[in-house]
Amino acid sequence: MDNREAIGSWLSGPRSVAEGMGADFGYRGERLGLPQDGPRSVASFGRRLGAIFIDWALAVLISYGLLSGGALQVANRWALPVFLVMVLLTVGTVGFTPGKRILGLRVVAVDGLGRLATWRVLVRTVLLGLAIPALIWDRDGRGLHDQLSGAVQVRI
Repeated sequence: MDNREAIGSWLSGPRSVAEGMGADFGYRGERLGLPQDGPRSVASFGRRLGAIFIDWALAVLISYGLLSGGALQVANRWALPVFLVMVLLTVGTVGFTPGKRILGLRVVAVDGLGRLATWRVLVRTVLLGLAIPALIWDRDGRGLHDQLSGAVQVRI
């Protein structure tokens, strides 16, 4: 193995290396009984990342316009609480945040693929606010906050 292969395997991660050695993990969401692509398939990392950027930008705009009195530093302090309240209210009522809706995503319960129970939305939102659980995900692409709350983000 030359250096380029070693660097490539590090960049693509252990899943890619294991698949290159013949391991079959199936597609994302197969263990959950979800389709491979199309509606109700597990949302890709890129769409989820894009949705969180849209939601964060919206939270900053709301905090700047309504809570900061025109001071950007004050708006930045209010951005996280505004973001968490927005996630709690929107996911708890309609199943998606504005960013998720724009990018065609929805948060659903794994067990029945319906709306999440209120307590699950609360657990998911608190864990999302801690950021670390959202940065750790399983082979199905579900963040730790989704796993612990029994949720999965799917395409609409």
